[in-house]
Amino acid sequence: MKSLLVAFFLSFFCFFGNTVSAQLLTDKEAVEKRFLVNGAYRYHYFAPQWQLYLDSALAILPGEASFWQLKAMPLFKQRKYEAGMKYLDKAVALDPAEYLDYRAFIKCIFQKDYQSAITDFNLAKSAHYHQGVMDHGYDFYLGLSYLQLNDYSAAKASLLEVIRRVQESSPSAPVHFLYYFYLGIVHYETADYPAAVDYFNKALSLYPRFSDAGYYKSICLMRLHRDEEGRKTLAAARKDFKEGYSIPEDNAVYEPYPYQVKDWMYTYYKQ
Repeated sequence: MKSLLVAFFLSFFCFFGNTVSAQLLTDKEAVEKRFLVNGAYRYHYFAPQWQLYLDSALAILPGEASFWQLKAMPLFKQRKYEAGMKYLDKAVALDPAEYLDYRAFIKCIFQKDYQSAITDFNLAKSAHYHQGVMDHGYDFYLGLSYLQLNDYSAAKASLLEVIRRVQESSPSAPVHFLYYFYLGIVHYETADYPAAVDYFNKALSLYPRFSDAGYYKSICLMRLHRDEEGRKTLAAARKDFKEGYSIPEDNAVYEPYPYQVKDWMYTYYKQ
């Protein structure tokens, strides 16, 4: 009789333990379904309900990094950088392998905190977390950050490195036109106008109606005293600009990218 009771209790605890274990394993899934799929995701991320549902999810699972990132994301798109970074920092602390490079991207493109972006990107590179973020290698964003700090030699080195990596990993794949565009900008800023024109032409060969490349190319042509060609290039660039052919990065709808041309720049264009 005693052995039967022991067996019963052992079976009970094994069953109960497995049930608890299964419950713990499905906690995140259950919280996501209740507060995200059937909650936040039913609203635009600028709606107050988005934040309220994320708060409810975090009250249950405060250690879930992805929830902190989802809470931060809309704030950056509303240009509430400090408010958003408070939450993104929590996501990075909980899961740096997943979110450190995302924070570096936010600092580079949204917050314009370039020195801090460089620090984060270099940490992500040394840790080999990912190959890149938001469709580009880390060196691309390092190039942009150095460019915005007027460190043109470091910007050039980073942009050449991202091109080298692309060509090494996929020799038959085209290099992204933005890499050539920003190399053109580096040469434009250092008054090496022939090299700048060459890089802008490379960008335009991949994206023929790239108005930003056309705009800066026209300036370089003017400074090389190729005035007629420069004026024609500028007129074509402005036409392309008015028809919406600019930097097509997804996040460019929220934040201008470095050296992205605006309409007033055509109006006040000076040689």
